[in-house]
Amino acid sequence: MDRVLLRESIEKNAEFSFARSGGHGGQNVNKVNTKVHCTLSLDVVEGLSSKELQLVKVRLASRINGAGLLTVDVQDERSQERNRAIAINRLESLIVKAAFIPKLRKKTQVPQSAIEKRLKAKKLVSLKKQQRKHQCMPE
Repeated sequence: MDRVLLRESIEKNAEFSFARSGGHGGQNVNKVNTKVHCTLSLDVVEGLSSKELQLVKVRLASRINGAGLLTVDVQDERSQERNRAIAINRLESLIVKAAFIPKLRKKTQVPQSAIEKRLKAKKLVSLKKQQRKHQCMPE
């Protein structure tokens, strides 16, 4: 995955629409369209292999609408430009996290010396406990 190419592709192909934010804020909220609704078609995204693209589509299925568009809404800041930048960052991080393939864990074999050391320690404990037993003397 090429993150630089992915970022450029998102910035180039994402479509933005703006609306008034909800919540507190007074005159700024009532007059300025600061909320950003960002949509991105995953079919035009560059920087992902076909396998990674399939993973993204499966893992982000709940965020993708019927038209195949990934959507993000942001109304964190008072500025439209800052919300737009946050939306791009969120899209990128969503795609990167969804396309991540964890490395498979290799099973390691326990060395023979460790096995022998453990068995020797067990034997010593066993001997110690056997020596504690009371020896019955025949009469």
